[in-house]
Amino acid sequence: MADGTAYGDVSDQGLLARHVAGDPDAFGELVRRHRDRLWAVALRTLGDREEAADAVQDAFVSAYRAAHTFRGQAAVTTWLHRITVNACLDHARKADSRKTAPVDDTERFEQLLEPHESAAAPAERNDLHRELIGALETLPADQRAALVLVDMQGYPVAEAARILEVPVGTVKSRCSRGRARLLPLVAHLRLGGNRTPDTSVTPTAEAKKGGGGRA
Repeated sequence: MADGTAYGDVSDQGLLARHVAGDPDAFGELVRRHRDRLWAVALRTLGDREEAADAVQDAFVSAYRAAHTFRGQAAVTTWLHRITVNACLDHARKADSRKTAPVDDTERFEQLLEPHESAAAPAERNDLHRELIGALETLPADQRAALVLVDMQGYPVAEAARILEVPVGTVKSRCSRGRARLLPLVAHLRLGGNRTPDTSVTPTAEAKKGGGGRA
């Protein structure tokens, strides 16, 4: 496989075009560029490393095979995220009751906590993250995917809507319903030693402002 530096000046769309034209290394460079973020989306959507790995693999296989259908109406990264989220939702629908232990994800769940909580010691923070992941797994797959994209990956609602191929209002509604379902499960994590939930506290800053998501 060619060194990725050989494609340093080639855009994602250019790489996809080269792949379709027969370049044997172009798609591998696309994978190298985007696999980490797609993995993060899959892991946070499914909450299970094996399921996430399978979903990302399925997504890249689908993208590899469907590259010739790409028409450039959206960015390549949006197209890849859409395929990945769809793969995750497919895995979530098919998942049985067998689950592996919750994974540690210490990068972005601070957004669901107050600043003093996110500054906690690493061991305590990991415990909080495990509880948050467990709470996230209780949501329906469509709500989980919307929250992962908007609240954890930081996508604007309009971009998340393009990725999920649903109206903006649907993304806002899914985020709102998902946050409401998470609230009683995570409120105690924001209260330090007081384990009594405060239902006036919402899981995200956006919910505090009354929005359904980032506009």
